[in-house]
Amino acid sequence: MLALCGAGAAGRFARGAPAPRRILILGGTNFLGPATVEAARARGHRVTLFNRGRTRPGLFPDVEKLHGDRDPNKGEGIKALAGREWDVVIDNSGFYPRMVDASARLLAPRVARYIFISSISVYAENRAEGADETAAVATMPDPTREEMGPEFQYYGALKALCEQAAEKAMPGRTAAVRPGFIVGPDDPSGRFTYWPVRVDRGGEVLAPGSPGGPIQFIDVRDLGAWLVRLVETGDTGTFNATGPAGRLGMGPFLEACRRVTPSRASLTWVSADFLAAQKDFDLPIWAPYSGDTRGFHTWNCARALRAGLAFRPCQETLRDTLAWYKGQPPEGRVKLAGPAPEREAAVLAAWRARKA
Repeated sequence: MLALCGAGAAGRFARGAPAPRRILILGGTNFLGPATVEAARARGHRVTLFNRGRTRPGLFPDVEKLHGDRDPNKGEGIKALAGREWDVVIDNSGFYPRMVDASARLLAPRVARYIFISSISVYAENRAEGADETAAVATMPDPTREEMGPEFQYYGALKALCEQAAEKAMPGRTAAVRPGFIVGPDDPSGRFTYWPVRVDRGGEVLAPGSPGGPIQFIDVRDLGAWLVRLVETGDTGTFNATGPAGRLGMGPFLEACRRVTPSRASLTWVSADFLAAQKDFDLPIWAPYSGDTRGFHTWNCARALRAGLAFRPCQETLRDTLAWYKGQPPEGRVKLAGPAPEREAAVLAAWRARKA
């Protein structure tokens, strides 16, 4: 059954006063990091950030900051972490297993748990619907290679190796969190943001595939809050972390885009086969509900739901994302993913011609 985009989960976060934890975040200033910091501080936890001090260094002036490099062979490396103790580490900046291994091994004697932010991209394929955490992960010919490769072809395999490195360094004390598209206010990718901004612009909107084609994503604030919940509960293991809790179709999603704007935009549904034949035309977030991507937006997140992951209504995420985008000065707005208006119009015209 398709989920209504406005249907949300109650009690997004555990109530009550938790025992304060000492949390080290590796990264912490780019999108997911700030959402996690804010959720942790709201719960009374003490946070330390470790990063290079280059991305938005002015954020959180009253939070302890340690500077260095994830690569222990560069500059001072991770020396700033030596001799310190924390209760939990949240690693949202690990991309290469050698570097994750270095930080996890250094911290293993002085931290209880290591939470690694991985990705749904770790999976070897996306054909099967409703696959869970037991699905096979991607591999790469040379696991020591520290390059993403053309079109980030090794991103998922490297993330899988990072998970393994953390678990090897701290067996039984790690949690590997595999989000899909992380979205919401402050999203630097411009992918999810494309949709509410495009619908808000009005006119004829190209709607891809069919209304029932599934779509999954998670609001960065819900993910950040749940990471803090994992800190408090001590849960370990591997978790798919993308929502909503039920199945959401592209149709209800785009209708929700219309509800958060006064726009009178109309939707024209264009088949996935036709879109695949168009050169240099990509739509963000969406993937064809067929063939190699049939399961791309259907990952089973039951384990994370049992561990307390919950989602706000996607209409709230859309409304807040659009408000955030419009609230930025035009010159400072994120560059939107997706086709230029004239390219979208050309594809719609070609579709109408074919239909005629």
